[in-house]
Amino acid sequence: MKKGNANLGYFFVIMFIFNMAANFVHPVTPAIIVDQGLNDYMFGLALAVMSAFNFLFSPFWGKLAGILSSRKVLLISGLGYALGQVFFGLAQTELQFLLARMFAGIFIGGCYVAFLTYTVNCSPEETRGRNLAVNAIVNSVSASFGYFVGGMVGEINIYYSVWLQAAVLASMSVLLYIGCREDRQVQGPWQEHLRLKECNPFAAIAQCRQFMTRTLLLLFLIYGLGNLGYIAFEQCFNFYLRDQFQLTSGYNGIIKAALGIISIVSNGTLCMWILRRERISPYIAGVMGMCTAAMLGVILFGNVIPFIVVNVLFFAFYFVSVPLMQNRAAVLGEGEHSNLVMGSFNAMKSFGNIFGAALAGFLYEWTPKMPFVFGFAAFALASVLAAVMAKAEKA
Repeated sequence: MKKGNANLGYFFVIMFIFNMAANFVHPVTPAIIVDQGLNDYMFGLALAVMSAFNFLFSPFWGKLAGILSSRKVLLISGLGYALGQVFFGLAQTELQFLLARMFAGIFIGGCYVAFLTYTVNCSPEETRGRNLAVNAIVNSVSASFGYFVGGMVGEINIYYSVWLQAAVLASMSVLLYIGCREDRQVQGPWQEHLRLKECNPFAAIAQCRQFMTRTLLLLFLIYGLGNLGYIAFEQCFNFYLRDQFQLTSGYNGIIKAALGIISIVSNGTLCMWILRRERISPYIAGVMGMCTAAMLGVILFGNVIPFIVVNVLFFAFYFVSVPLMQNRAAVLGEGEHSNLVMGSFNAMKSFGNIFGAALAGFLYEWTPKMPFVFGFAAFALASVLAAVMAKAEKA
């Protein structure tokens, strides 16, 4: 496959809108849970169920992207994800909410694996790092503006955000299929390359043995722990603003939009500067250390203004860490297993989402600040492992 002919500009624009839509319901989910009279832990448990199926199917979607092509996987998984959000909007009981999240989780992994594999497969080596950074920036910035749009629409009616999300997800999936190029990795009928046993998610995960090295394992652990702490923090942050400070979905959206602007600045300056360095592992350790310090501030401050200020610092450094680790994973996993590596890398994100979201909900029931304490511990451990990785690479 010849790289460099893909219209990545078009791809990133549509991906931006898709990712915005994927976050439309987050600012209104606490209100939906409260209005339906569900338990507080549901805000974490519902995401944990979705993330569990994302985790299980991510390596499978990574393999399928190399067989069918990323654009076909984007069409299939994007439409499936949109349908899952329709089910979410219709849910009224805890079981229905969990089943809807489960269904969406199967397909959402395919979306984000295909975003990564398409970026890697269609980028020349000299621009791959920059394009992966753009991929991560699009994810973080679009999420923030998605919160804003979803929060503003939710001020009219909280379910309008859900229906708008499903419509945009479906339409963007079609546009991605129409406008993206084929990046298929294998030749011949695709059925010959996909055996029934490879549809078993655990069998797909077991294939990690083909490419795993000590450095890549450390990177996966750092990324997984970072996501574990981030999701525990981020899920609690949304609910905390509603529950403790009585802020509506509109305020939540405005705060996240401001964080999106901060993400653009931090990624366009600090992140790009780091990516031009010869070795980025020491900087990954430094950024994770700053996230840990900011998380400590979140625990210590109780008033709304200093609480939001330290949250801004945390988000700024966390958004920088993601493209750095994505780029490092692409470099360490380049070659015939690149699709499988990026699929497994996305699975580590889902792994953090599963336990981070579930623990956030149950820990919040214990005491509202406990999820932040847990997030601090996860980032502290990730920082230590990042320092070990940096030292090992230097040796």
